[in-house]
Amino acid sequence: MKNILGILLCLAVSIPAWLLGAALPLVGGPIVAILAGMFISLAAPGLVKMRLVKHWEFSPGLKFTSKKILQYSIIFLGFEMNLSNLLAAGRASLLVMCATFALVFVAAFFLGRALRLSSNTTTLIGVGTAICGGSAIAAVAPVIRAEDEDVTKAISTIFLFNIIAVFIFPGLGRAMGMDDSAFGIWAGTAINDTSSVVAAGTAWSVETGNNIALNYATIVKLTRTLFIVPIALFLAARMTRKQKKDGAETGSFSLAKVFPWFILIFVGAVLAQTFFNIPANITAILVTLGKFGIVMAMSAIGLNTNLKALFSSGIKPIALGCACWLTISLGALAALRFLA
Repeated sequence: MKNILGILLCLAVSIPAWLLGAALPLVGGPIVAILAGMFISLAAPGLVKMRLVKHWEFSPGLKFTSKKILQYSIIFLGFEMNLSNLLAAGRASLLVMCATFALVFVAAFFLGRALRLSSNTTTLIGVGTAICGGSAIAAVAPVIRAEDEDVTKAISTIFLFNIIAVFIFPGLGRAMGMDDSAFGIWAGTAINDTSSVVAAGTAWSVETGNNIALNYATIVKLTRTLFIVPIALFLAARMTRKQKKDGAETGSFSLAKVFPWFILIFVGAVLAQTFFNIPANITAILVTLGKFGIVMAMSAIGLNTNLKALFSSGIKPIALGCACWLTISLGALAALRFLA
């Protein structure tokens, strides 16, 4: 029950955003939703924290919508795909992802030192850019024992460039003459957060009239998300070794908390569609629900956006985030051109 108010608020924003996005396919519902949410947040900055009655406020429902409903929506998108699509997109993007991972981590290491940022802030921004935005930051932060200040700087920085990417990537892709699959791989590789990836993919697919770009972007992004596990394991081993060397008490690491379990359900949806031939009218409903859920998630993100807070952590983390983001964006483009 605690989530009801926030979900209803997201619905109130999402329904007109969905309709307006259908009328303006060059913009798309997700972008309209996040803009509307940001406008409401700016016009009524106390709304998210407002409590109407005891135990009833908007904040829990907005968090639920931006995280859980987004995950459910991605699972629904799996009912339109089949195993061959999944494997093809994974193969096509794996080399691009590995190349960009290496570029981002090297860039973050040297630029972080040049800017004299703390190693934890540098690590979190690098991991957030290379892998999975806020989810990767949240997974890695306790492993490296990052302070709240480091986490805030990293998440604010990553979020800023997520928002920018949602707005500019579809237009840039069209200007460069990309086809649907190339844009999907580029967006899935170069945009940080899952919500922003599917928003950009949806905006592209609405305009083209098919879901190829959205499907590729989703698969590539979920493949990237799985890299949270080996990166977290590597950092945990490194941290344990350092603590033993220093004679400090070693912390605990939980693989269950780090692993993105919803991806397994997404794969289950893809397998169900591949082997059980679910009727098209049912999959159409599920995919439409998934797309609407993405619009809801973007409205929640917009409503939770504090534009002033995005710039309050200083220019150095933003400079590092921008450099890492440009590195992964241009690196992914170069890898796509090389592999074409």
